[in-house]
Amino acid sequence: MTQPVFFQVSGVESFSQRCEHRGAESLRRNQPRITHCPRSENTRRDGDRGAPSEDTMSTYKRATLDEDDLVDSAADDIYPSSPMQVTLLHGRGPSCWPDRTQREKKLMVLLGLLSVGLFISLIMTGVFYKQAHPGLCLTEPCITVASVVMGALDRSVDPCRDFYNFACGGWVKKNPLPEGKSRWGPFSDLWEHNMNVMKHLLENTTMSGLSQAEEKAQRYYQACMNEAKIEELGAQPLQELIQQLGGWALTAAWDKDNFQEVLRAVSANFHTSPFFTVFVSTDSKNSNSNIIQVDQSSLGLPSRDYYLNKTANEKYLTAYLTFLTELGVLLGGSEETSRTLMGEIVDFETTLANITVPQEERRDEELIYNKMEAKDLKTLVPAVDWMPYLRQVFTPVQLNESEPVVVYAKEYLGKVSDLITTTNKSLLNNYMIMKVVRKMVSVLDQRFQDAEQRFLEVMSGTKKSCTPRWKLCVSDTDSALGFALGAMFVKDTFAEDSKSIAEDMVGEIKSAFEDGIKYVNWMDAETKKAAKEKADALYNMVGYPEFIMNATKLDKVYNDFEVVSEHYFQNVMQYYNFSGRVTADQLRKTPNRNQWSMTPPTVNAYYNPTKNEMVLPAGILQAPFYSRSWPKALNFGGIGVVMGHELTHAFDDQGREYDKDGNLRPWWKNSSVEAFKRQTQCMVEQYGNYSINQEPLNGRQTLGENIADNGGLKAAYKAYVNWIKRNGEEATLPALGMTNHQLFFVGFAQVWCSVRTPESVHEGVITDPHSPSRFRVIGTISNSHEFSKHFGCSADAPMNPKHKCDLW
Repeated sequence: MTQPVFFQVSGVESFSQRCEHRGAESLRRNQPRITHCPRSENTRRDGDRGAPSEDTMSTYKRATLDEDDLVDSAADDIYPSSPMQVTLLHGRGPSCWPDRTQREKKLMVLLGLLSVGLFISLIMTGVFYKQAHPGLCLTEPCITVASVVMGALDRSVDPCRDFYNFACGGWVKKNPLPEGKSRWGPFSDLWEHNMNVMKHLLENTTMSGLSQAEEKAQRYYQACMNEAKIEELGAQPLQELIQQLGGWALTAAWDKDNFQEVLRAVSANFHTSPFFTVFVSTDSKNSNSNIIQVDQSSLGLPSRDYYLNKTANEKYLTAYLTFLTELGVLLGGSEETSRTLMGEIVDFETTLANITVPQEERRDEELIYNKMEAKDLKTLVPAVDWMPYLRQVFTPVQLNESEPVVVYAKEYLGKVSDLITTTNKSLLNNYMIMKVVRKMVSVLDQRFQDAEQRFLEVMSGTKKSCTPRWKLCVSDTDSALGFALGAMFVKDTFAEDSKSIAEDMVGEIKSAFEDGIKYVNWMDAETKKAAKEKADALYNMVGYPEFIMNATKLDKVYNDFEVVSEHYFQNVMQYYNFSGRVTADQLRKTPNRNQWSMTPPTVNAYYNPTKNEMVLPAGILQAPFYSRSWPKALNFGGIGVVMGHELTHAFDDQGREYDKDGNLRPWWKNSSVEAFKRQTQCMVEQYGNYSINQEPLNGRQTLGENIADNGGLKAAYKAYVNWIKRNGEEATLPALGMTNHQLFFVGFAQVWCSVRTPESVHEGVITDPHSPSRFRVIGTISNSHEFSKHFGCSADAPMNPKHKCDLW
């Protein structure tokens, strides 16, 4: 049931970010845990994304690499080209420059001139001192990246007192939060770059030799961009669907006894989960089999805390009610009726929030895994007519009462059954319809978009009006036909030898991690041996799934997905039908190890525990994480830490419960399990003592990602040291005055430089399984003996505490 572990600062993409990009999905049990971002029903889609293989499809979870939003605009790519980089940069979309104040414009111009001056000075350093300083790397790429690193530093800060501000202070001063963004980071330009590449590919309808699937991706994008048609249709398509569902009390008198029928329809046809979520995924205790799984559902706001802590979240609850009321009015209800009805819905969701189990209480997967037969669901949740429900959701698969099912929220489901039984049938119907409405908002005309934007402005603390429509449409196309678009992206940008380069580096990181297991002093010998075997067995996939390069196989995957050029709403509904069929088909197939849960352009990576595999899409294999022309110190501190992070997820508090074959079973000796719990309690307390904006972090909620951050840094650094032993010390970058060992840690830290609004920070603290970026840096390096050694930190320095948390 472990979720995909995605490598990003905010593992679960923020609520506002999900709504912005319409590309995240509900977290699914048993799927690759992506240091990730899931899409929830707060956005339009909740089903399978793209096509992971020629014969199966998993839930695709749209994600950003870190706390930053997927960017709107940024300067041209300042990083040198590399075979592992996307080297084409196409035209930018509309910017928010006209909306900036004169002071902001002058500041940006000044910063630009200073940056150019710094770059020129470094070039001159290379010209005049190349012969005199043979130990310096004075190639153009080295000078360029030295300029970037230097510009982000704040030399006035002692690195042993506050390494985050030392590494990122200059960057923060030079990067005020862009208008329209709730968060921002230095690699936002990377996603912007990828977005522009995809935009160019989707708009270039004169390209020859496209597969049918790739042509469908272009048509899907064109339909999304056809705003005239969308405005012409207005709310009509959704209003007609609501009538087909039996209507609701918003627009007419309603008194029907059709709860079961509506529940089946909204779940099967729209992939919404009003009271619980049902999906197909790998059986955690039998990784060779797919199985139906049932879990608690998501809510309309980012987490249960928004409903239960009303004092801290009053403005968000008010904005939410206003938003729902506006949607009701736009769909034909009166202001008074809409406010009353939506108020009842918010109250009902508050009751749901009360019975929802917090994520930090669901981390022990052995305790919440409950296998039963489909007929047993009727006893657990008598309010639902389960067999007709399952048969409709998984049409055309034949199901009977002995169908195996895994339940992950047994206590919750019992309570939700009681809630359904005791709640007025009109309110239940209104709630189910509203879940559909929320999902379809982004497919409707500008009035609905504006209502959503006003809501998101409150949730994120920033104006959202700057985002051009093409970005929404690129992201949405990547979500719906991501492997077709990914094929275009890979052919246009990805060098042939990039896979082998990345695979070799994964091997170095894996070797370093395995070597470290030998020196773990809290684990018994037998468990150590099994842990090494698991690391040995870890499977890695790099760049893209091979099938997308075969037009016949790619076309077969999307053969049943009908796409038209003009009707965006129709395409979305076709997508739901298509992905529903694929999900049902998955139930009777063996899990495919080569199945991907991310599309190639994605700037992220993930680890899948039921397959014991690490996946690194093409989108992340470029600067600021990697360049062939950079010193190895930066590459190991960048993409190397990413690789180490994902590998360590195999041994975090959840991943460790899965064996080398991806099965959830007790393969550790009890003595080592207890020792592991004692060791990890150190991190729970360490990160729990951090706070941001006077809000304490949840050390239990962030434990898995903190373990991965610490283990990833340690493995990557050891791999770098091993590289030096084989190849000798490399030349250093000019003007920085740093050793390459110091540069390794600076490169690691500068990936996480970020700025964000207070609202975004608040959301992250209560929903994110990752620590905020500042603490991902200082929390990790303060546990590193090597960091303190190379920066010469005294024994009493804040970044060199006497007691360090040490696990892997």
